[in-house]
Amino acid sequence: MKESILNESPLLMKKFLGYLQTVKGKSPKTVEEYFLDLRTFFRYMKVKRHAVNNNTEFEDIAINDIDIEFIKTITLIDVFEYMNYLLDKRGNHEAARARKASSLRVFFDYLTNKLSLLESSPVKELETAKLGKRLPKFLNLEQSFKLLNTVLENGGEFKERDYCIITLFLNCGMRLSELVGINFNDIRADGTLRLIGKGNKERIVYINDACKEAIEKYKKVRPVDGLKEKNAFFISRHLKRISPKTVQHLVNKYLDLAGLSGMGYSVHKLRHTAATLMYQYGNTDIRILKEILGHENLGTTEIYTHVCSKQIQNAINSNPLGAAKNKAI
Repeated sequence: MKESILNESPLLMKKFLGYLQTVKGKSPKTVEEYFLDLRTFFRYMKVKRHAVNNNTEFEDIAINDIDIEFIKTITLIDVFEYMNYLLDKRGNHEAARARKASSLRVFFDYLTNKLSLLESSPVKELETAKLGKRLPKFLNLEQSFKLLNTVLENGGEFKERDYCIITLFLNCGMRLSELVGINFNDIRADGTLRLIGKGNKERIVYINDACKEAIEKYKKVRPVDGLKEKNAFFISRHLKRISPKTVQHLVNKYLDLAGLSGMGYSVHKLRHTAATLMYQYGNTDIRILKEILGHENLGTTEIYTHVCSKQIQNAINSNPLGAAKNKAI
């Protein structure tokens, strides 16, 4: 856990964040998101309780003095008002508010049921709007080939590396963090690839011929001397493990060169592309797709089953005869 988080957190929050990381196995990034959500809430509560100087900027409000007595004063009404504050003052969209509400539920549940410091959670009756599921945005087959060809035509000295990266994204549907975290020994002789997903959960994915070929071609030009992290598979120009920011930059660069920028495509949309193409063209069972993508819940994966029917509906609606009406009837 980051030193800054430990320094800013009150004792109870430190215990909670430690519980998330060590007992629940949450990733450092997830733990930090919980911290940021709770920090915003407690800053709001200190302002609401007039426990801070009026001249203090919101982002400068310290929360390390929050104790159980302060927490016991928090009511469901306070939380409702906080949700309104997030919408009206901070402009948080629906998904962000839902996540912050979830963070509060987990924190107060911990205090109530794990530490027995509260008789009941003040947020157990908290209701939030159910998020509507949006269809995932993805590249079609033609656009995917165009993106790959663009890398071959414009990749320069990193052509093999960049082509391998985008090939893995489009074929395996891995997350950005999973790709960046690939080590040399994660690529196995049996045609499988070991990935470390959310919450440090390991999963094994099979790689197809296109991935195998891209990996072998990159291996031939991958630097071996002067590496700062010898086992990292994807290496930056600085001879260290490639960073998520660098991968995002190179993906955006090739999307732009392929004429696909400004359409909402991104690294994560390549993951959607892989999942959608597997479902559409491979007749992949939804439960198998769930394992490939590393989803915890089948419901997260089910969104891809709606893509084909939505495309069919859009095609029918786009027919120019669809607007024709027989006034004689």
